[in-house]
Amino acid sequence: MKERFEKFMAECPLVAILRGITPEEVPAVCDVLYENGVKLLEIPLNSPEPLKSIALAAKHCGDRQMVGAGTVLTPEAVRDVKQSGGLFIISPNTDVDVIRETKKQGMLSIPGFFTASEGFTALKAGADYLKLFPAILGPSYVKDLKAVIKAPIMAVGGVNAQNLESFMKVCCGAGIGSALYKAGKSLEDLARDTAELVRVVKK
Repeated sequence: MKERFEKFMAECPLVAILRGITPEEVPAVCDVLYENGVKLLEIPLNSPEPLKSIALAAKHCGDRQMVGAGTVLTPEAVRDVKQSGGLFIISPNTDVDVIRETKKQGMLSIPGFFTASEGFTALKAGADYLKLFPAILGPSYVKDLKAVIKAPIMAVGGVNAQNLESFMKVCCGAGIGSALYKAGKSLEDLARDTAELVRVVKK
């Protein structure tokens, strides 16, 4: 599973954060993202009927994309995501119990962190990637963290088409939320914004 995630990251290092998506929107949104090269999809658990959306996305996408959950705060939620077909777990925080349950379930662990201490705690618990959240201090902060943290870091929170190129110089990838998808956004606008973000990371 990690190999597949890494393959998709190498092809396009963006995770589309689909906060607020409804089950009805899932197939069309997945298709637009795929057509524009985005293969990693995160459905946050604070979206409407998130487990239903994850199950629908996993079935619809098959092997062409990977679907995971975001805003995962408890070990129980990890198990729910696994049962729904999710393949990776993303959290806004560093929770050792969530990380360990994720690995126990054979899933990819991407916990959020903000300080070096949190980063080391997450890695010790078994995290595969680290998600710097929020990435408000910019690429220079990531560079400082990387002086001591020898693990792939993704930037999330405040990443957009204007600063994405700078982040990609120090990060392995980025999670894009409102700059890519918002509830109710038209498919045309989604396609346009996705194409622009993909263009930036493939420069």
